[in-house]
Amino acid sequence: MSAPASVSFFALRGVPLVEPGDDLAGILLDALRDNGLDLVEGDILVLAQKIVSKAEGLYVELDTVEPSERALELAKKVGKDPRHVEVVLSESDEIVKVGPHVIVAAHRLGFVMANAGIDESNISHGDGDGGGRVLLLPRDPDGSAAELKRRLEEASGVTIGVVINDSFGRPWRNGVVGVALGAAGVPSLVDRIGSQDLFGRKLKVTEIAVADELASAASLLMGQADEGVPVVLIRGVRFTAPENPAKSLIRSRERDMFR
Repeated sequence: MSAPASVSFFALRGVPLVEPGDDLAGILLDALRDNGLDLVEGDILVLAQKIVSKAEGLYVELDTVEPSERALELAKKVGKDPRHVEVVLSESDEIVKVGPHVIVAAHRLGFVMANAGIDESNISHGDGDGGGRVLLLPRDPDGSAAELKRRLEEASGVTIGVVINDSFGRPWRNGVVGVALGAAGVPSLVDRIGSQDLFGRKLKVTEIAVADELASAASLLMGQADEGVPVVLIRGVRFTAPENPAKSLIRSRERDMFR
């Protein structure tokens, strides 16, 4: 994969709030048109995870959740709503670490992340009587990306990539960055082991998280609060490496030095 001389990023303004059951591909096509853009060969659309989860209806009303004893105990330690904690537990295979207001969990999809990716920010509060609702991650992020890619390519007649972006914290570093939860049409992970560096030395461990780099770059335009930009178009990136899904970025439990 050669580095491009330049890459263009376009924030799609005016994307409406997404509701369960909405035609997300149709919304994206309308947003492109409203922003004066047509998809061209090789374009990559980066979408915020929340709009995918919202379209898939992955809300949990907290007044329907009965906290377990484990959830009640954890809630006291971290200072969170025990119902929220129960949802975290239900979406997780392992609780890795807890601290003030955060539970680092291994989501059942394999992601190690804060609160199993379950969020209350940038979603409506819902109609329940017990204090709102939370939003889960997509059930199959790579599958969701692949279906959006198929629909958008069918409508546009060009080949594109799709990345579903979420915000993660990282060991040893403050702050969050965008990472790829799902991807289609891009080489999410590029293996450079065996390639040579500038001085002819063979690389021994180098793998490039391309989909994460795309997600992180798009996050600069998306923002993390009330910016209201859930979709970014990236143009100018060209790949020679084979495509692979975002799940190829997940480090196995045996290779995870932090667990």
